[in-house]
Amino acid sequence: MTAKTLMIQGSSSSAGKSLLVTALCRIYARGGIRVAPFKAQNMSNNAAVCADGSEIGRAQALQAVAAGLSPTVDMNPILIKPEADSRSQIILMGRPWRTLEARTYYEKKAILWQSVTAALERLRASYELVIIEGAGSPAELNLHANDIVNMAVACFAHSPVLLVGDIDRGGIFAQLLGTLWLLQDEERALVRGFLVNKFRGDLSLFKDGVNILEQKGNVPVLGVIPYLHGLYLPDEDAVAVEVSASSDHKPVSAASIEIVVLSLPRIANFDDFDSLRSESDISVRYVSSVKEFGQPDAVIIPGTKSTMADLDWLRKTGLAEAIVQFAHDGGAVVGICGGYQMLGETILDPEQVESTVRSTEGLRLLPMQTRFLAEKSTYQVSAILCRNNDWLDAIAGQQVKGYEIHMGVTTARGGWLEITKRNGEAAHTLDGAMSGDGRIWGCYLHGIFANDDFRRAWLHGLGWRADSGTSSHVELFQQSLDELANAVESSLDMDKLEKIIWES
Repeated sequence: MTAKTLMIQGSSSSAGKSLLVTALCRIYARGGIRVAPFKAQNMSNNAAVCADGSEIGRAQALQAVAAGLSPTVDMNPILIKPEADSRSQIILMGRPWRTLEARTYYEKKAILWQSVTAALERLRASYELVIIEGAGSPAELNLHANDIVNMAVACFAHSPVLLVGDIDRGGIFAQLLGTLWLLQDEERALVRGFLVNKFRGDLSLFKDGVNILEQKGNVPVLGVIPYLHGLYLPDEDAVAVEVSASSDHKPVSAASIEIVVLSLPRIANFDDFDSLRSESDISVRYVSSVKEFGQPDAVIIPGTKSTMADLDWLRKTGLAEAIVQFAHDGGAVVGICGGYQMLGETILDPEQVESTVRSTEGLRLLPMQTRFLAEKSTYQVSAILCRNNDWLDAIAGQQVKGYEIHMGVTTARGGWLEITKRNGEAAHTLDGAMSGDGRIWGCYLHGIFANDDFRRAWLHGLGWRADSGTSSHVELFQQSLDELANAVESSLDMDKLEKIIWES
């Protein structure tokens, strides 16, 4: 049996495609349908690791979990990870393939398209329904000839398409109707409905708007979806970091603990810190200048796609000096993955894996050295916390889980994480480095803060005194998936949607 398909395309980036696919996966999985997500090509430094070590976009991993599945590489065969404005590392079928300039990438369309169609066909052979996500807008006319993610996929799969617009931005009529009218005739015929996303206020005031869209577009508006707040779900790209100051994080004045995360130019896997903001009395701020630094209780240097370039940026902005002074004054400093590499004494790149610079001095806050290697490490990880005689001592011996995505090998004195499994196979190695007083530490383990006991032990070490009886990160995550699905399902004309999917 070949699965039915439904494709969600947007009038622009950040129209809400990813979360809508997540919601639809949850809705149909709860209804007993074997459903899977698919996105041909994703551009993001926010990545996830599958059970076999394959690397895919974080959004597709979220969608898989919403569908009750373990993520697989077929759900996102191409992941583009920007390293500079016009250069990216291409992850093809879960593994590093090439580093290409944008112009050169499009010359590889035939090879990439073969992987896209093969992955989609494998999913369709294994499931009853595949929810496909587009990228950006299908009406980028200058890119149309090289499209492998929007209407090219819809035409290949003969998939009905729902077009999503973001009414919160304004211009919803131009977004939806303009996109529809710019499509080619055979593509326009696949658009079976509009979705108006991120609506605020009185829905009755948009009744005329729905009528106008339906009359001028000659397709139904299947739903007007409200602007959803307070969901503890990872964002797909760093736009969320850029606007974090205006998000629904708790204000600093109301929080007992303030944590600053550095908004690196090439920040990666920034959802590592979502679990921190889910706790009461915790404020998480993203900063990109010394002026914004303030007087936090802790500073986190996150992962990055380009460690040496972002370390150079820290120095040029004065943030490197501010971090070192903060640490010397007794402040808590944490580094995850690329941020961990920065905390050391030296970073070596003799094979010029990451940049043309063969070596650079680190922040020298931990006694360790990193050397870049051509082979990329991508693992799902289980580890045991080692005794430290500080805040970590109370939870020593407990297991934590996370994942690794990095290009370097770090040599440190000691190690406070004993890795016992990588991709399900036994492992025996140490990770991480920590100062004697436990205030400065780092490791390669993305997702470590999602481990409830670890996260709360560290926060208590900072002076946090909030009640630890709150919901776990996993519980909040699952609740958020259901809240998202409930809100979307109640906003959609499910009868029309059922006909579009199953009678197409």
